[in-house]
Amino acid sequence: MPFAVYLLGLAVFAQGTSEFMLSGLVPGIARDLHVSIPAAGLLTSAFAVGMVVGAPLMAVLSLRWPRRNALLAFLVTFLLVHVVGAVSTSYDVLLATRVVAALANAGFLAVAMATALGMVAPNAKGRATSVLLGGVTMACVAGVPAGAVLGEVWGWRSAFWAVAAALLPAIVAVLKSVPAAGDSGTVEEDRPSNAARPEAARPSARAELRSLRRPRLLVMLVLGALVNGATFCTFTYLAPLLTGVTGLGSAWMPAMLALFGLGSFAGVTVSGRIADVRPVRLLVIGGVALPLGWALFALAAGNPAAAFVLVFVQGTLSFAVGSTLISQALYAATGAPTLGGASATAALNVGAAAGPWLGGIAIGAGLGYRSPLWVSALLVIAALLLAGVAALAGRRSLPRRGRGGRGQPGRTRTHMT
Repeated sequence: MPFAVYLLGLAVFAQGTSEFMLSGLVPGIARDLHVSIPAAGLLTSAFAVGMVVGAPLMAVLSLRWPRRNALLAFLVTFLLVHVVGAVSTSYDVLLATRVVAALANAGFLAVAMATALGMVAPNAKGRATSVLLGGVTMACVAGVPAGAVLGEVWGWRSAFWAVAAALLPAIVAVLKSVPAAGDSGTVEEDRPSNAARPEAARPSARAELRSLRRPRLLVMLVLGALVNGATFCTFTYLAPLLTGVTGLGSAWMPAMLALFGLGSFAGVTVSGRIADVRPVRLLVIGGVALPLGWALFALAAGNPAAAFVLVFVQGTLSFAVGSTLISQALYAATGAPTLGGASATAALNVGAAAGPWLGGIAIGAGLGYRSPLWVSALLVIAALLLAGVAALAGRRSLPRRGRGGRGQPGRTRTHMT
């Protein structure tokens, strides 16, 4: 795996910290800005909505930029809006900064996926995806708990300043280590300029959009959105759940968030090892276990020991299944290297927007802080039902090893059986 791919994962870590850290800062933001817990939780949804809109939009706008320049532009924008958020005293301004940050993050992740996949062998998409998503999970392990500690000691604004500071080495790393890749993803050190390239060699948004119409790809994206929605539905309200239902003190929140992050890191690690060769087995086993785990968590949330175990287990299952679905979507989008990554990013964040929104509705309806867990279970059940319907319809939705054999998943034919 090229070292530059790991550096892209480092940049994803810094941005992922910003995306996820609100789960530990929701109570403090609500108190400081005089809004309700669900309203503060909507800051996560706002970020996700910006990611949904921004992924395809930023991918199209940056399609003909040199990739390193695009990555740097998105990172600098992300840093600046965090400075604005850190000094803001208005909920509306903070909400707006989350949307702009999401647009920049979406553009970065779409271009980073295309860059990373262009650096690896065609049969290593699962491993490359797991490295990038590993940056997200490391944000859960280290960045999010650190943000929670900063929020507890110095207030939630200090976490925003910390993210801005963490982006500086990421910017330097991208500048120094990512090749000056052009539109095709190849190093352009020996090419005079982008303008000198033949028109036919330049990427076409129309051609990539045509590649996104494959039924298998669309099913994979919807499944990924549902699973990620389930993950974020509970994760966004994890702090109020653990303090209000489990009975843990706020001082426990950094450790519990880190535990979820360790589980998610374990999940993408497992996915990276298996998704390229045995994805069906992982999806079937994980897909069945995931809603059962959410339901068990809802029933046992009042027991601290059970909560400790299930926070880790559900983090593992959620990211193992989710990252496998996304890697399979990327295999199905071989004709759209940039917009395929953008579509995967958008799908993840459709779920990340819908999950907290649905969880907030359940809490606002008076169903208590256990209710997001039940919503999470229902979202995964919906994904299983969709997979079953697609199977009955004979669509190629879930991947299966075919004659391509081990190590050649890009040639594997997949069916819903």
